[in-house]
Amino acid sequence: MTSWIDVLVIAFTAQLLALPGEKGQFVIAGLATKYRPVIVVAGAACAFAGWTVLEIALGRALQGALPETYLDIATAVLFVLFAGMLLYSIPETDAPMITDGGLLTDIDVAGDGRAAGFVPSFSVMALGEFGDKTQLITIGLAAQYAAGSAIWAGEMLAIVPVSMVNAYCFHRFAHALEEYNVKRYLYLLSAVVFLAFAADITADLTFGVSVLPL
Repeated sequence: MTSWIDVLVIAFTAQLLALPGEKGQFVIAGLATKYRPVIVVAGAACAFAGWTVLEIALGRALQGALPETYLDIATAVLFVLFAGMLLYSIPETDAPMITDGGLLTDIDVAGDGRAAGFVPSFSVMALGEFGDKTQLITIGLAAQYAAGSAIWAGEMLAIVPVSMVNAYCFHRFAHALEEYNVKRYLYLLSAVVFLAFAADITADLTFGVSVLPL
């Protein structure tokens, strides 16, 4: 049986690998160019936290409805799908590092106070995250592992710090970062690790041999 800590590490790793190219991070980057990064991340984190609870509940329902082998196969297929999505969406070598959240920075729902940015960040994340690959990861993990609290904690430990770094960097260094194409390498690394996860699950189902902590 997988321990609570193991599930936390698995959830943390899976979400960390899914974040490159995730539209929520683009929106956070865009909003952070106008609002205080900590407020933007606070709004996004509240939306992430709420969605994760719902996703875990759905995954737990699937856990009781489907045989474990089917859930393992579904998880492996999802990992391959995520790797394919990352490889397909790798930016060109000479593509500038931009965000699709720039238009949102012209919207000031909460006014000019110290809490400005919370409402637009929360609203966009609450609506924009629906159907995202990070949600599918959460549902898949909750369907496979019983420790829902470990999944929630692991994912939040990945999402919140990465979102904070993302927001701070774009708040301070947006123009300088455009000169470098670091996203391409993050996409490639994430895709390779997702394929390794899928291969490990397949080896476990086929030969009873598992190397990674899945």
